[in-house]
Amino acid sequence: MNIDLRALRYFVTVAEELHFGRAAARLHMTQPPLSQAIANLEEALGAPLFLRDRRSVALTAAGAVLLPEARRLLDGAADLPELVRRAASGEEGRLALSFVSSADYSVLPPFLSKYRERYPNVQIALQEATSDVQVEDLLHGRIDAGLLIPPVPDRALAELDYLKLLSEPLILAAPAGTVKGRGPLHLKQAPRLPLVIFPRKIAPALHDAILGCLRAAGLTPPVAQEAIQMQTIVSLVAAGMGLALVPQSVSNLMRPGVEYRALRDATPHVDTGIAWRRDNPSPVLRGFLELLRKNRTC
Repeated sequence: MNIDLRALRYFVTVAEELHFGRAAARLHMTQPPLSQAIANLEEALGAPLFLRDRRSVALTAAGAVLLPEARRLLDGAADLPELVRRAASGEEGRLALSFVSSADYSVLPPFLSKYRERYPNVQIALQEATSDVQVEDLLHGRIDAGLLIPPVPDRALAELDYLKLLSEPLILAAPAGTVKGRGPLHLKQAPRLPLVIFPRKIAPALHDAILGCLRAAGLTPPVAQEAIQMQTIVSLVAAGMGLALVPQSVSNLMRPGVEYRALRDATPHVDTGIAWRRDNPSPVLRGFLELLRKNRTC
């Protein structure tokens, strides 16, 4: 069965006029070809659509059922050019985005708000993942972009592009009541507690930098616990399991039992950036990156 949209448009016009002559005039055609087109449609569908006599035209039960569906199909076809335009311009589609937990307290919420306002018809699939997992997902095309902590491994640089979005200092997170005085402090003034830190494989460069600045301050605390998410690290600190060095934005996570302090020491900065496959042709990704470049802070 081969039914084109023109035949459906003819049917809807006759159904609305219930008169072949008026329908033909509305369609800017003569009546005989219109009558033939309706007869061909009825033959293709295997049922009469109109009851005809010399005085009147009426829809059959089959025609009454077809009418709303034919209108829906015609309306959908009329929307196709706009749908294609929106998809080609990145205004419609799907974006798969991963993020490290620290981004949830810094760049992610305000930017998502701007993006949702600019592209309300894009479906965003969010998932929290560590930087190492994101790199593998990007290389295998499972996500479009990832908010991660650099560096991007050398083996992935041939396929991925990277843009820095934020650079922030490390601060001390300690159990409430264990830090003396007020305001910024030197690391050597930190309480003598074990360290709570993420596993090295997640972000080797940052892991080593944290241990290095502790050693520079004369501190070699044992590792009490390892945790992947920053919120888990902060929760362990709040429970008195130890202290941690965390990106400054994590202080936005106000959790009872934990105290944040700026550091006077020369500590490494933590960068957060976005990575994506440079061969990804998605217009949605292109629009996402353009807006991100306009709103990044560094």
